[in-house]
Amino acid sequence: MNNKDIITGLDIGTSTIRIVMAQRLPEGRLKVIGAADSPAQGISRGSISSIEDAVSCISETIEKCERMTGINIDKMVVGMSGTHIKTVNSKGVVAVAKANEQVEDSDIERALEVAESTTTMPNYEVLYVLPISYSLDDQKGLKEPQGMSGVRLEVEAQVVMALSSQIKNLTKCIYRTGVDIEDIVFSVLATAEAVLTAKQKELGVALVNIGSATTSVLVFEEGNVLHSAVLPVGSGHITNDLAIGLKTSVDTAEAVKLDHAQAISESVSKRDEIDLNKYSEDEKKGSYVYKKDIAEISEARMEEIFSLVNEELKKIEKDGKLPSGVVLTGAGSKMLLAIDLAKEVFELPVFLGTPAETGFPIDKLNDPEYTTALGLVLWADRNLEYRDGFLSSFSSVGQTTDKMRKWFKGLWPSS
Repeated sequence: MNNKDIITGLDIGTSTIRIVMAQRLPEGRLKVIGAADSPAQGISRGSISSIEDAVSCISETIEKCERMTGINIDKMVVGMSGTHIKTVNSKGVVAVAKANEQVEDSDIERALEVAESTTTMPNYEVLYVLPISYSLDDQKGLKEPQGMSGVRLEVEAQVVMALSSQIKNLTKCIYRTGVDIEDIVFSVLATAEAVLTAKQKELGVALVNIGSATTSVLVFEEGNVLHSAVLPVGSGHITNDLAIGLKTSVDTAEAVKLDHAQAISESVSKRDEIDLNKYSEDEKKGSYVYKKDIAEISEARMEEIFSLVNEELKKIEKDGKLPSGVVLTGAGSKMLLAIDLAKEVFELPVFLGTPAETGFPIDKLNDPEYTTALGLVLWADRNLEYRDGFLSSFSSVGQTTDKMRKWFKGLWPSS
């Protein structure tokens, strides 16, 4: 098996690190051949908080996947998220260069470069410049102006930026495992590759990925990204709330959450109780808590998450106005009645986001928690040109990671 035919995606979450490996078959189809996960340490709200701990967890997950597949991992596409990521809307205007006034790819690239240059922020680097729409003279709302005639080309775009220090810390962690980086991808963009269809993106849809420490939002309309955001709240906050409310440990609260939490408390009896001693020997026997309290605590935090997402939709005037509704994915989406509560808050159709392609030989890949890792593989297959060299897609990130790679290569003994 040629390693050039292997694509590996690494999803670094606050609570879990996941890897998915796929093989590109001769007919062009992707076949998923491996998946592994490990508890995460050294990660806080999607950002690296301890390089040593993060390297150890990433290395452990890589080794698990290599043992499962029998294939050595030498390069990966890495997902990046976290509250440090910022998105800014921007515009770029250029004159069409050719004398015949026909728009070419070079004109579009120049317009996107202008949009990028007007949004520079200290200590931040641009991950993506995502075009929303183009205008050519008086023609507005164009999706692909290539080949059209005009004099003045304008692009409206969304610029996604990440903190420079976090890009450097992330690349340090990966290179210290001895693996190269093929690309760094905004995680929720990769998730969209796994769970959204082209029709949903065209009609208008919001993807909401509820992770442990953050919730990522991505809104599509007419096939393009309209808005994105990373909110500093996730399903792990429910665990913390339960630990405080039930006066128990975080580990016990997490187990109770997985067994008994639900997003709507109305139907839960006020008399039903559970014994915390079943979840931890540290708890006294007869440490009973009411299921109603668990449900009410969970409901309050889930309602807050959905309300914050709805505020993002209001910013772009799309609250209650997305024909394809809202798609929930990530660990938090699996909570009982989460979809029902989301329908009440958004006043839109709401669906659970599972992989659009199903029937994987590895059962865990059908879980919403794996959609980002799987999406990274799909994103790479559809967007990266496979050739010798790394990170051709985005120059600013490419320069940073390329310097890091050369530096680490210099530390390794030559064979």
